[in-house]
Amino acid sequence: MAQLEFGEGIVRQLEQAYRGRDMARRRGLVRAALGAEPGDRILDVGCGPGFFELELAAEVGAGGSVTGVDLSAASVAVAKQRSAGHQNLEFHEADATALPVADGAFDRAFSVQVLEYVPDVDAALRELRRALRPGGRLVVWDVDWATVSMRTEDEARMERVLAAWDAHLTHPSLPRRLGALMRAAGFEEVGMDAHPFATNELSGETYGGFLVPFVEQFVGTDEATAWADEQRALAEAGAFYFACLQFCFTAEAPR
Repeated sequence: MAQLEFGEGIVRQLEQAYRGRDMARRRGLVRAALGAEPGDRILDVGCGPGFFELELAAEVGAGGSVTGVDLSAASVAVAKQRSAGHQNLEFHEADATALPVADGAFDRAFSVQVLEYVPDVDAALRELRRALRPGGRLVVWDVDWATVSMRTEDEARMERVLAAWDAHLTHPSLPRRLGALMRAAGFEEVGMDAHPFATNELSGETYGGFLVPFVEQFVGTDEATAWADEQRALAEAGAFYFACLQFCFTAEAPR
């Protein structure tokens, strides 16, 4: 199955999802790990529709700046629209392995649920290290999709649908080796925290609630529709269940 294409339609769906409760909670966790301060120069690799940029702009103030980079032209266009009028925000369409930024230009950098799509994670991490000043802070957030747990009466179908979804990812369980990859790229003080995202609501406000129709749409088979129909029926009966683990890695560029 082809990798997910972040065209205008998908970006608009993600933009709506990012307004939800769970995504807002996730942004708060990432910002806390990043620890932005007034005057900081911050780089976001895989900025999507630009929600982080507006929130961080208030934290770094007029003396700081936030630069977003994304491979998707549609994402960059939406992010630019969202940031209109903010002089300390800028966006670039570029690959994570070839960042259009100067060496040591940033105090902090982060990448949220992006590296799982990047074929050459080593190269992306080296670019992040290059972009950071000595002692600069890095935050990388990704999902181990093998931790997804959902209620079903058809375990075999659940396994097939989730496997079809996993096929669109380059690294479905990247967190298992991300810490080692960060150290190999030269980062120091590598840390990891796990955050559960669990819900009994099939609602766009929740990560699991958003994911069900998104997976159904992407997989695009009769079996995926039957799977999603079961999840909707469970929700109507008050029996919906979703859980997964998402991982926040922190590190410092060598001094």
